[in-house]
Amino acid sequence: MSQDVPFWETTPLHEMTAEQWESLCDGCAKCCLEKFEEEETGHIVYSRVACQLLDLDTCRCGDYPNRSSQVSDCVRLVPAELNPPTWLPETCAYRRIAEGRPLPRWHPLLTGDPGSVAAAGHSVRGRVIAPSKDEDPLMNLIDWIK
Repeated sequence: MSQDVPFWETTPLHEMTAEQWESLCDGCAKCCLEKFEEEETGHIVYSRVACQLLDLDTCRCGDYPNRSSQVSDCVRLVPAELNPPTWLPETCAYRRIAEGRPLPRWHPLLTGDPGSVAAAGHSVRGRVIAPSKDEDPLMNLIDWIK
């Protein structure tokens, strides 16, 4: 008896439907944090300061359809932005697929449970702060996102 091969193993990122593409997001919200690129190495360093639109309880964007018009540096993730995908966390499904790697075992597409991301310790829930004029992201750098 043969099993169906999952779409992310057979469909190139640039050929995915909008629904397939969106389902790759595991909801960790790591990409919704303020981040910086080290000039000498190109290494991305994350801060614990979240985007102003991130709902810290649900780890979802508070205005996903209009995010780019509300946050000027919000990157609309499309296949072209994945070349190279090194600005995304190593656990990100978009990056992993672009690099020819499998989804992490805790990904909701594999577990069927959106809570599996937090249960595996890969969500930012409870670990980040809202932006504030009193909080400098450079003074809030973290090392638990690679």
